[in-house]
Amino acid sequence: MNGQPQAPVPLLALVRMPELMSLTGLARPTVYKMLKRDPTFPKPVKLSDSKARNAPVAFVLSEVQAWIQGRIEARGQSL
Repeated sequence: MNGQPQAPVPLLALVRMPELMSLTGLARPTVYKMLKRDPTFPKPVKLSDSKARNAPVAFVLSEVQAWIQGRIEARGQSL
């Protein structure tokens, strides 16, 4: 150590669907609609190589938070 304060290393975290729904306030069907219609909505990350319909996915927490922040910032612009 050189005695200099070190910047914190950003941690990457993944959240599953229940956490995504809780963070965004969106219902599951709405999340799926957003994935199809909103190019700014965070895209899922595949957690396995499975091609099955119910293969596990998660979302990058920082991308979800950035999307939420964007929604907050846009709330007064379109009225």
